[in-house]
Amino acid sequence: MAAAAERVAGGAPAGYTALAVKFGPRQRSPHCLLVKEHRVREGPGAAHPPRRTLFVLNVPPYCGRESLSRLFFSCGPVQSVDICDKPEIGEKTETLKSKFFNLKTTKGFRVAYVVFRSPAGVQAAKALSQRGPLLISTESHPVKTGISKWITSYAASVVDREELKAEVDAFMQDYDKQIAEEEAKAVEEEGVPDEEGWVKVTRKGRKPGLPRTEAANLRVLERERRKRARKELLNFYAWQHRETKREHIAQLRKKFEEDKQRIALMRAQRKFRPY
Repeated sequence: MAAAAERVAGGAPAGYTALAVKFGPRQRSPHCLLVKEHRVREGPGAAHPPRRTLFVLNVPPYCGRESLSRLFFSCGPVQSVDICDKPEIGEKTETLKSKFFNLKTTKGFRVAYVVFRSPAGVQAAKALSQRGPLLISTESHPVKTGISKWITSYAASVVDREELKAEVDAFMQDYDKQIAEEEAKAVEEEGVPDEEGWVKVTRKGRKPGLPRTEAANLRVLERERRKRARKELLNFYAWQHRETKREHIAQLRKKFEEDKQRIALMRAQRKFRPY
């Protein structure tokens, strides 16, 4: 096993170290995880601090956060594990994670950021390439597959109303707080010129836009309802439709006869008068 791991490590890309892993003891061919110390050019960040973050490539779909944490637990205490679809450009911003909204199902192979509590964990993780293949699913910590995995996924998809209500209330409180801060900032900056001397003009001036009152909205809705009712009742019954067509044809015939008489009168009045 050590010889196989050495052969794999020798074929790793520049800067990476290959770690041989297996799903279980019955699997014959190992899978390779490519690891290296995570470094960013934009500067240190709180989510993935330098010297303590291990960047992992080629993470299989069946290897989750708990599995990666167990794989590298022998190297030192693991602070956090983040799994993404693709490498992040720069440091990610801290956002509120939701349990019910904006959930993304990642498919295929992914990348991971394993943050240790000490820099020694990164070096110890890179030294695992000298050992045999690591097991992702063990007897003490099995990875669920097949029916058991589907049952667990379905149970996790059932929404707890109390947790959902608490999350929505917390989100709305943060939103109201943000709106209040923006309004207070707008009030402070109102009428104050910017660097170029321009003053921002808003609707909250001397003559702000007057919104429609409830009575005006009701009048508009009633007018639209009457107009729609007239359109719907016009030619509602079949006999009304037939009578309308018959009256239209009669008017056309009457106009045709009048036009014929007018033409005949004009022809009779046409006489040759040389003098």
